[in-house]
Amino acid sequence: MHNIRINREFHAASWHEPVIFDLSSPGERGILVPRTEEAVAQEVGDVLAALPEAVVRKEAPRLPELSQPQVIRHYMRLSQMCLGNDLNIDLGQGTCTMKYNPKIDEELAKSPKVTELHPAQDESTVQGMLEIVHRSEELFHAISGMDAFSFHPSGGTAGIFTNACIIRAYHESRGEGAQRDEIITTIFSHPADAATPNVAGFKVITLYPDENGYPSVEALKSVLSERTAGLMMTNPEDTGIYNPHMKEFTDLVHSVGGLCAYDQANTNGILGIARAREAGFDLCHFNLHKTFAAPHGGSGPACGVIGVKKELEKFLPVPVVTFDGESYGLDYDRPESIGKIKGFMGNVNIVLKSYAWIMNLGAEGIKKVGETATLNNNYLMTLISKIDGVTVPYSEGHHRVEQVRYSMQKLYEETGITSDDLSRRIVDYGVTDFYTSHHPWLVPQPFTLEPSETYSKHDLDEYAAIFETLFHEARTNPDIIRTAPHNSTIAQGDDSGMKDESKWAFTWKMYQKKVAKTR
Repeated sequence: MHNIRINREFHAASWHEPVIFDLSSPGERGILVPRTEEAVAQEVGDVLAALPEAVVRKEAPRLPELSQPQVIRHYMRLSQMCLGNDLNIDLGQGTCTMKYNPKIDEELAKSPKVTELHPAQDESTVQGMLEIVHRSEELFHAISGMDAFSFHPSGGTAGIFTNACIIRAYHESRGEGAQRDEIITTIFSHPADAATPNVAGFKVITLYPDENGYPSVEALKSVLSERTAGLMMTNPEDTGIYNPHMKEFTDLVHSVGGLCAYDQANTNGILGIARAREAGFDLCHFNLHKTFAAPHGGSGPACGVIGVKKELEKFLPVPVVTFDGESYGLDYDRPESIGKIKGFMGNVNIVLKSYAWIMNLGAEGIKKVGETATLNNNYLMTLISKIDGVTVPYSEGHHRVEQVRYSMQKLYEETGITSDDLSRRIVDYGVTDFYTSHHPWLVPQPFTLEPSETYSKHDLDEYAAIFETLFHEARTNPDIIRTAPHNSTIAQGDDSGMKDESKWAFTWKMYQKKVAKTR
């Protein structure tokens, strides 16, 4: 790797840009909304008078007032201070799947035929979009083996929560809702597999790995009982290790009357190779904004599609897309449905992007994605594991699937440099900071890399060379790492207030209130 040239003479733009509310100037306008024509006003009457008083604002909202050039400059400056998949090698966001999003899919989603649709239109006027959703269901039937689907959840966690609600509804329909109050998950599954069933009212039992990196069959047997509602987990887990006993796991859960939900948010490595149905699962979910090449989006918009077996179809969120052989419709008359998860039909523009991606690849292309993602990951693991100070915990000597959770504990013990330190320093080389791990850190000083199918051999070589350079710096010039980043938009952030609720401000209005209290 010493022979790989790191082409990273990088320095981010830094505008010290205010929030848009601070740029506001009373009276500035970017667009003048035309007054209602008199003939239109006479025809429709006083629209506001028809609204319930409780939903009518007493005063106009305090929106920023800016001209068009000011708005454009503001957001262009912000865009110059961002790193992302279109600018850099973004494989460091393990478990998040930062992959290339084909621009043709974006063009399709930007078409007025999509953007001008209104969710309250009559079904007869949105036949094209309903057909896309229905056809997407057929594609996911082939990919997962599940029988019925919903694209309503607005992200992966929402998808997992939806499946938890379906599990609850299933047991309640059998008169066992109060009895079956326990969900089993694993510590290396996504934290949402524990958090969302807890929100849905379940007690959560978490299994820990053995020396192989996944829980043993005996560990699962020890927690099964007549109170078991279900199993909710990923496979491969966040370590990238595939649990070869998965079918035995699902069979055991079924033997005590529970259901099994497969978290497939990151399923790049097994696309076209392994399916949820054959592994014994009753429900599953995918993240379209990760595996299926819609943009990750920095928290949105997103879509977590869920799939269920036929016997669970009646519990799906409403509405469900129907097809009678001639036209498509929306079915709200489903008395055993868990109800609404998202307004209207969810983020259908994301469904369109993923539909186009799948159709462009075809069955062989989808399988090639899985094979290439796994090949890329294991090639990168070969490079990274050769760096002095890196270890690959669990199942030593075995391949991983789509990602790896590495440890730099040895480097930390030698230099005091942490994985958080390296995560800040790597930004100076023009690549995004890498993901460490969710808590608890079972892998000490972790970092998690996931190359997916997007990246070339040259990209992987260059990324590994950057890591090798970071480890060399840690030993020869540790201060440059401790004080990093140096070439980024901002210097080191202060996260000391993260546990102090009085310092949080999620909205501009909340921020103004808290600032006013300190004056």
